[in-house]
Amino acid sequence: MDGIIFDVDGTLWDSTDSVAESWNLAIRENSTLDLTIDGEILQGLFGKTMTEIADALFPSLSEKERMDFIAVCFDYENRYLETHPGRMYDGVVDTVKKLSEKYPLFIVSNCQCGYIEAMLNASGLGSYIKDHLCFGETQTPKSQTILKLMERNGLRDVVYVGDTQGDADACRDAGVPFVFAEYGFGDVPDAKVRIKAFPELLTMY
Repeated sequence: MDGIIFDVDGTLWDSTDSVAESWNLAIRENSTLDLTIDGEILQGLFGKTMTEIADALFPSLSEKERMDFIAVCFDYENRYLETHPGRMYDGVVDTVKKLSEKYPLFIVSNCQCGYIEAMLNASGLGSYIKDHLCFGETQTPKSQTILKLMERNGLRDVVYVGDTQGDADACRDAGVPFVFAEYGFGDVPDAKVRIKAFPELLTMY
């Protein structure tokens, strides 16, 4: 195996509360929408692409208005996370450090540009992650983003750790083995490889 790729939300950390607070601030200050975002709504959207989230949250807006406004929300979110970071799951920081001694580590997420950097800055894990790629950069489905990161880094034999059915489907389409993080936001009934806590990866790899 020449690398491990991680998802972010529901896998490495939980930023639900901070993201909800930042989006509600963006909505109040930049729109007349009668909408309040809460953690439950967000957990159902984490893992989806930026376009899919915009379509789900702002159906009353035109396509251009949706994309323009979600860009405002993401800008608020990235800046808010600098002072109100998410919560790293138990054991993530130590486990990532130990895994990095054996394998190159990577991140692929459906998030916007700047979000992975915000998580890495908050956690202090930036020096342990060799490379990362997101939907904001590629504008492609996660399966293609995974393959682009693999090509960029010359990877042939990797696993992907994620927490949603979307992650599992992306891995299937990319031909990459999937490890289901049961403690996260999603449910993957057919997952063959599972972890109940992040440090279990140390006993597997």
